[in-house]
Amino acid sequence: MEEKDKTQEEEIREAIKPKNWNETQTSDSWEVFNVMSELVEGFKKLSRIGPCVSIFGSARTKPENEYYKLAEETAYLLTKKGFGIITGGGPGIMEAANKGAHFSSGKSVGLNINLPFEQHPNLFIDNDKFLNFDFFFVRKVMFMKYSQGYIVFPGGFGTLDELFEAVTLIQTHKMVKFPIILFGKKYWSGLIDWIKNHALKEKNISAENLKIITLVDTPEQAVKEIDIFYKKYSLKPNF
Repeated sequence: MEEKDKTQEEEIREAIKPKNWNETQTSDSWEVFNVMSELVEGFKKLSRIGPCVSIFGSARTKPENEYYKLAEETAYLLTKKGFGIITGGGPGIMEAANKGAHFSSGKSVGLNINLPFEQHPNLFIDNDKFLNFDFFFVRKVMFMKYSQGYIVFPGGFGTLDELFEAVTLIQTHKMVKFPIILFGKKYWSGLIDWIKNHALKEKNISAENLKIITLVDTPEQAVKEIDIFYKKYSLKPNF
């Protein structure tokens, strides 16, 4: 058995090992306090930043990738419109978006997650707007609570998780409807076709739900969608 497999087996055994009542209570209590601490720190810091747009995407996207450059340009243009940028704080698309915000002198927010691989804070986050999380769900609360728009670049499971979290909250009216923009029609069209041909066809969603999502191919189109939304509702960034 490989070393990696041994480690995974040990983790599984540890997770399912029976615990007595005292061990369970102690572990759960500390977990609650840790969650509360992250929530309080997040609310305290992010409540002061003003309107922001969250930009999601893969941590694995390299600087020479087309989408990296497009994410950087999109963030740059958005901050020129007065919006701050929130990302997951890591490399790839997140770094590109923070970089665009940084070089336009806009607000650059990073919500980093502690992971054993892949994730590390990028260098373009404002020092006073960096937060580090252990819990994915607390981090997602911050994204959803403090964003006025979502631009989703190509990514993997984490990106899909963040996308569908936002769509679900809007669909169920747990969150006010804000623009959700998928960047890259070629990348996302297969997913949208599947949703139409299966989820919609089986009546697991309504046709109205599809209007939550908009597909674009250029930074200008993405920024225009955000701009149109705010003009329609006579809302302005208050930086």
